[in-house]
Amino acid sequence: MARKKISLIGGGQIGGVLAQLCALRELGDVVLFDIVEGLPQGKMLDIAEVGPVDRYDVNLKGTNSYEDIKGSDVVIVTAGLPRKPGMSRDDLIEVNSKIMTSVAEGIKAYAPESIIIVISNPLDAMVTLCQKITGFPYNRVIGQAGVLDSARFASFIAWELGVSVKDVTAMTLGGHGDDMVPLVRYASVNGIPVTELLEQKYGAEKGKEVMAAMVKRTRGAGGEVVALLKTGSAFYSPASAAISMAEAILKDQKRVLPTCCFLQGEFGVNGFYVGVPAVLGEKGVENIIQFKLDAEEQAMMDKSVAAVKELVGSMK
Repeated sequence: MARKKISLIGGGQIGGVLAQLCALRELGDVVLFDIVEGLPQGKMLDIAEVGPVDRYDVNLKGTNSYEDIKGSDVVIVTAGLPRKPGMSRDDLIEVNSKIMTSVAEGIKAYAPESIIIVISNPLDAMVTLCQKITGFPYNRVIGQAGVLDSARFASFIAWELGVSVKDVTAMTLGGHGDDMVPLVRYASVNGIPVTELLEQKYGAEKGKEVMAAMVKRTRGAGGEVVALLKTGSAFYSPASAAISMAEAILKDQKRVLPTCCFLQGEFGVNGFYVGVPAVLGEKGVENIIQFKLDAEEQAMMDKSVAAVKELVGSMK
């Protein structure tokens, strides 16, 4: 059986971690593309040479030519400038729109059968632009945001309750920004509602305050990392999150993951990319899972979708 092929567009911090994770998990042969000469070649040589130590056996190639992405099963796009302190995701839109335009044209020309996962910020706008330019079916162009936002939410809950992160289930919906929707009602520790556990620990009022603080921290979690790093934005976590999506697709796992998908009436949204739970398999998005939001959740979702629409509308 031929090995799968994964192409990574953008050889920065996230691109390097993506390449290493693909190799460690032996997901397939990996191509790392960047416009800077020598950068992707050097990173891939570095990762390839430790194959005997880490016991992986895949082909790793760095390139400055889109031609090398031919035949890719999955393409992960990280190209674009990272956020700097004081910048909002929206501030990036102008410069990263130009970069995404040329990237999407390269993918369309050389990997027309691939499934694309976009990580570049501002996420919701970049996925929209990528789909528009490639013209790929909506199920084959998706964005990574919810997996990471949900993982951050779950981490804060686990740390607060003193339980293993492995036993916490939490999910965020909506746009990838300050208006995202962490679903408090559905957060659980091995099926036990987190709200109940917080109430046991702190009492009803204080429990609600603690949850509100975790929701706020989740919404600002990307900015928290940016402020500490001072020279860029998170890279380990978005890379790992995107790899979980790529693995679900490459291995046809049918995993239910929060994914930035194109909605056509689901959750009352039509014609926009928004984060919702989706079944990911070999065809990309195979199903969008709908469920009923209560009035408070729906209001937050509406606000988040409005922010997405405004963001997308601001693209030239």
